[in-house]
Amino acid sequence: MKILFTSILCCFSIVLFAQQKGEVVVVKDPMIDSLIAKRIALYTKSAGGAPVKPGAAIVGQMGYRVQIFYGSDRRQVFSEQARFKSAYQNLNTYITYKEPNYYLRVGDFRTRLEAQRLLNELRPMFPTLFIFREKINAPNLDYSNDNER
Repeated sequence: MKILFTSILCCFSIVLFAQQKGEVVVVKDPMIDSLIAKRIALYTKSAGGAPVKPGAAIVGQMGYRVQIFYGSDRRQVFSEQARFKSAYQNLNTYITYKEPNYYLRVGDFRTRLEAQRLLNELRPMFPTLFIFREKINAPNLDYSNDNER
């Protein structure tokens, strides 16, 4: 009798746990696809705006930047950025906001020595200078001078 009840219980439990293959339906806003397409287009362009070769990676690496200003006044940060850009047009500037201050950092240097050279050059113009190690945009390497040697 025990065997009969056990076998019936096993048969019913197998039927209960049996699953059928189902179909998953994803409901989403069509704007999501357009946003994804825009993001892909944004990240497949280089810093200069020219398209990158398909499959080429956008390279970011750890490097150094020089912080030339920080403060809580947004207008003052932008005026310091304009003052720096008037003297150094070829260096990139980056403004970040971490409550309650804005931070203005410049350059994409691979080595600390390059950042230190800029820091020494900027010391008369900007009173508070610091070097920070962070993820940078890979600078374009100019090999045109190598052929002249």
